[in-house]
Amino acid sequence: MNNRTRGGNQSNQASGQKANNFKATWGKMLNYFRSYWTAGIIALMSAVIGTVLTLIGPDKLSELTDIVTAGIVTGIDMDAVRTIGFTLVGFYGLSGLLSLVQGLIMAEVTQRISQKLRQDLSQKINKLPIAYFDNNTTGDILSRMTNDIDTIAQSLNQSISTLVTATTMLVGSLIMMLTTNLIMTATAVLATLIGIGLMMLIMSQSQKYFSRQQNDLGAINGHIEEIYTNQTIVKVYNGEDDARQSFIQINKNLQTSGFRAQSLSGLMMPIMTFIGNFGYVAVCIVGAMLAFNGSISFGVIVAFIMYVRYFTQPLSQLAQAAQSLQSTAAAGERVFDMLESTEMEDESGKTAKLSTIEGNVEFSNVGFSYPGSDKTVIHDFSAKANAGEKIAIVGPTGAGKTTMINLLMRFYDVSRGDIKIDGVSTNELKREDVRSQFSMVLQDTWIFNGTVRENLVYSVENVSDEKVEEASRAVGLHHFITTMPDGYDTVLNDQVSLSEGQKQQITIARAMIADKPMLILDEATSSVDTRTELNIQNAMDKLMEGRTSFIIAHRLSTIKNADLILVMKDGDIIESGTHDDLLEQGTFYAKLYNSQFEAA
Repeated sequence: MNNRTRGGNQSNQASGQKANNFKATWGKMLNYFRSYWTAGIIALMSAVIGTVLTLIGPDKLSELTDIVTAGIVTGIDMDAVRTIGFTLVGFYGLSGLLSLVQGLIMAEVTQRISQKLRQDLSQKINKLPIAYFDNNTTGDILSRMTNDIDTIAQSLNQSISTLVTATTMLVGSLIMMLTTNLIMTATAVLATLIGIGLMMLIMSQSQKYFSRQQNDLGAINGHIEEIYTNQTIVKVYNGEDDARQSFIQINKNLQTSGFRAQSLSGLMMPIMTFIGNFGYVAVCIVGAMLAFNGSISFGVIVAFIMYVRYFTQPLSQLAQAAQSLQSTAAAGERVFDMLESTEMEDESGKTAKLSTIEGNVEFSNVGFSYPGSDKTVIHDFSAKANAGEKIAIVGPTGAGKTTMINLLMRFYDVSRGDIKIDGVSTNELKREDVRSQFSMVLQDTWIFNGTVRENLVYSVENVSDEKVEEASRAVGLHHFITTMPDGYDTVLNDQVSLSEGQKQQITIARAMIADKPMLILDEATSSVDTRTELNIQNAMDKLMEGRTSFIIAHRLSTIKNADLILVMKDGDIIESGTHDDLLEQGTFYAKLYNSQFEAA
C-alpha cells in the first residue's frame, strides 16, 4: 500500500568493471553447495556417464558402416547389424535417461540454493544498520534479491552441468579420435584452433559488459521503484519530463551494456558453426585421401564426422558457459557485497535489562555525526524527561529533531555522550530491548498488504477484538472500517483506497494497541484534517497519560499542553520550558509560534 524510497547513492552503480575477484565470488557460491554435495555428485556423474555412452556411438557406427560396406559384395550380416543397432539404441536411451536425472537433480539443487540465498539476504537485512538503507535505493536492493539471484540460479542450473558435459565430451572425443587415427585427429584439432583463439579474445572483452549490465539493471529497478510509486508527486510538480529523460538515459545505458554483452556472447554460435563446418570439410577431404590410399576404411570417415561435431560443439558450449559464469560472477558479487556488508554490532553479550519501567529518560551531552561524515548534526544535547512527562521537540527543518529520536531508538548510536532510560545507558541494552519500550507513530505511514485487523495488531500477540475496536473508536476509525466490505477482515491492497489521514489513523491505533511504556510521535497528525486531529489528539492525550512521550510537531498548536518543550536549532537546544513560559520570553519559540498565525 505504501512504499517509501530512502534517498542515497546508487550502490555499485560504477559501471564497466570486471568482477573484482571472479574465483573468490564463485568460491563463495560453491560453498552453498556444501549441503548438496551428494546430490550434486550424482547429477554430475550422471552427466559424465551419459556423455561417455554418447561418445561410444560413433565407434559402433563406424563398425556398422564397415559391415554394411563389406556386405555389399558378399552379403550383409544382418545379425551383426541388429546387435550393433540395439546396442546403440540402448546406449543413447540410457544416455538420455541419465541426462534427465541430472537435469532434475540440478534443478532441485539450484532452486534450494537460490532459496537459501534469498533467505540469507532477508536475514541480513535485519542485521544491517539504517545507514545502509540510507545509502542504497530500495529498487537496487530488490534487484539483488530478485534479478541477481535469478541469474545465479540459472547459471548454477545450466552452466555447471554444461561445463561437466562439454568437458567430458571434448576430452572423450579427443581420446576416441586419437585411438582411431592420428592424422585425422590432427586435421580436426587444427581446424578448431582458430575458433578457440577467437573465443578467448571475445571472453576477455565481454565480462565488463556483463558486470555493467547487472549494475544498469539495478539502476533501472531503483528508478522505477522511486518514480512509479510516487506518481502523484511527479505529476503535481510536472516532473514527467525529467523522470522520462532520466529513465531514457538509464534505459539507454542498460540497452547499450546489454547489447554489447549479448552481442559478444552471440558471436560464439556463428563462429563455432563455421569452425564445425570447416572441420567437416577438412575431415572429408583428408579422409577421402587416406581412404583412397587404403590407410583407413570408409567407416572411420563416418566416425570422424561425428567426432568433429562432438569436438567442436563442446567448445561453443564451454564458451557460452564461460560467458554465463562471468555474468553470474557479476551478479554474485552484488549479492555477496550485500551479504558481507558491515552489520550492526553483535549485542548477544549484553546482559543489562530494564525490569520495571518508570520512563525516566536522560540525554547527557549527546553529540552525533552520520557515519562517514565530518559534519556534526547534534552538537551538545542535554535534556531530562521525567516519567510520565510529555516532551515536545520543535524547531525548523534540519534542526536535528528526528535525529534525536533515531538516537533514542538506537537506529543510530551516539558519537559521544550518553542516553539513559531509568538510569541505564541505552548502549548497555540490546537494541530490541530499547525498542520494545516504545510505541512509535511516524509522519510516513506504513500499511502492508493484509487485513485491517492484521495492520492494527502488527507484531502484537493475543489482542482481543474489543481492544482493537476500542483503539479504532478512539482515533475515529471504527465507523469507516465497518462500512468496508469485510469490516476488520477487509484486505488492504491496491484495490482499497485509503486517504493519507486514514492511513495515519491506522498507525496511531496500532501504537495504542501496542500499549508500550513510552511513546514517540513524529508529526503523527500531519495528514489529518482539523476535526480529525482534535479527536485523535484527545485519544492521544489519554494514551500518553502515565507514559513518557516524545512529540515532534511542526504544528505548534498541538503541543501547548506539553510538560517541557525543547527548541532546537542547528543541532543544539536554544530554549526550553513550557508553552506559556516560552511565549512570555518572546524569543525564538514565540516568533516561530506566532509566524504560524500571522496569515490568519
